[in-house]
Amino acid sequence: MTQEDGQLDSLVRKRIRALRVAQGWSLEELASRANLSQSSLSRIESGRRRLALDQLVTLARALDTTLDQLVENAADDVVISPMIDGTRGLMRWPIKGDPGMSVMRQRMTEPPPDNPARMRAHSGREWLVVLSGTAILMLGHRRFRIETNQAAEFPTMMPHAIGADGGPCEIMGIFDRDARRGHQRDAGTGTEADCDASQAPANSGLR
Repeated sequence: MTQEDGQLDSLVRKRIRALRVAQGWSLEELASRANLSQSSLSRIESGRRRLALDQLVTLARALDTTLDQLVENAADDVVISPMIDGTRGLMRWPIKGDPGMSVMRQRMTEPPPDNPARMRAHSGREWLVVLSGTAILMLGHRRFRIETNQAAEFPTMMPHAIGADGGPCEIMGIFDRDARRGHQRDAGTGTEADCDASQAPANSGLR
């Protein structure tokens, strides 16, 4: 066994124990759920028993995870540097777990457009949190005031625009693959500047 294999072996055993403890389960309870003896599970966690693929599949299922997640190796490139768009003052971070999603940070100084014709609609969902200041989200015929540390989520098929309220504000957001494509198309047609604020992101909620 190589050193790397040994490190992964140890990591998997630690994961099994950590997931069990997080569920509040005893060795006996997880062993029962995984159809293992308590002594077998104890030896697996402590490294005194070889990890067998069939047991890992069963343990992953019992722990409500997948085999891939259970044996995933630690990534070396944990820290992600942003991609900076200097022309529009945007910073984006790609999400490795789902390359279709991106994180964005943006500073806005202008209010959202008054003209509904300048609001955009496209497939996807967006999520945003206001880091500082106050933002205004125009969503269809509704107007939402989002203050610092408040978040919003909405389907981007609804005409939308976002801007600052009474001074500069900063937002951080995540937008899914469809929402990202929608913004890229808008940028290509020159409408991005109309609603730069709605370059806000994707996935959790204002109701």
